[in-house]
Amino acid sequence: MSDNTKTVSLSTIASQSKQTPSAIDTATLLIKCKDQAGIVQAVSEFIHRYGANIITLDQYSTAHEGGQYFMRLEFALAGLSDIIENFEASFAHTVAKRHDMDWRLHNNATKTKVGILVSKFDHALLDLLWRHQRGLLDCEITCVVSNHPDLKQAVQNFGITFHHVPVTKDNKAEAEEQIHKLMAGNDLLVLARYMQILSSDFVKRWPMQIINIHHSFLPAFVGADPYRQAYDKGVKLIGATAHYVTAELDQGPIIEQDVHRVTHRQGVTELRAIGRDIERNVLARAVNWHVQNRVIVAGNKTVVFN
Repeated sequence: MSDNTKTVSLSTIASQSKQTPSAIDTATLLIKCKDQAGIVQAVSEFIHRYGANIITLDQYSTAHEGGQYFMRLEFALAGLSDIIENFEASFAHTVAKRHDMDWRLHNNATKTKVGILVSKFDHALLDLLWRHQRGLLDCEITCVVSNHPDLKQAVQNFGITFHHVPVTKDNKAEAEEQIHKLMAGNDLLVLARYMQILSSDFVKRWPMQIINIHHSFLPAFVGADPYRQAYDKGVKLIGATAHYVTAELDQGPIIEQDVHRVTHRQGVTELRAIGRDIERNVLARAVNWHVQNRVIVAGNKTVVFN
């Protein structure tokens, strides 16, 4: 093969490379507004004008007429990442403004950044790290912060950065400020059995961006050893609740819950094991739905398109 033939071949390859179409990106659009005629048509027509293809569309209205309307829509569009700012600005100026929408658009090519806070109990934390490692949790876990050093090695075994931030009654404000700085840049904080009450000032800096898990006995059996209290009372159901954190302790919008029926034959140790199993599964589902943009907060409730 001559040098001239090689030159032609390389030129042809370069030309073909330039003609390669843009990668097809996907995005998720979440909408909340007053229910009214024409919303689906307006959104669909806007997306069609950009040449995008709707992949999924879920919707819900709280009433047949005059209720609150919720929509989750995924679409695919070649080269979306290059024009997404223009797309957002145009949607805001036209469709969203006309229908008075509370909305957000997420480019699915951008991974949600998640920071985890934990104390000594490791079941919820390790479950999240395992799912993340296996590709079952579609996010980027950036770091783990704990008020105890116990889980440092376990976290580092997953290749995740671990920070120890001790918290006492005397340094709580300083510790929270340090945690806030360590978590800067994250989109979501997960309390994987973090046994510290976050201050209202801290929570306000992360509005609907903190997910917590607790046993579903609350508000009953408050305090230490709830499973012992439950056993003593002879409960027949135990469970767990995952919710967004608000300034009012354990009263934020609920994302997911689950329960397990128990009997008098099961002792405290078994109740704890069952409870922790429920906790880790409920928390994982809640986090996964959040990072997949399946949750819309409406007052103290959530609409979850799962």
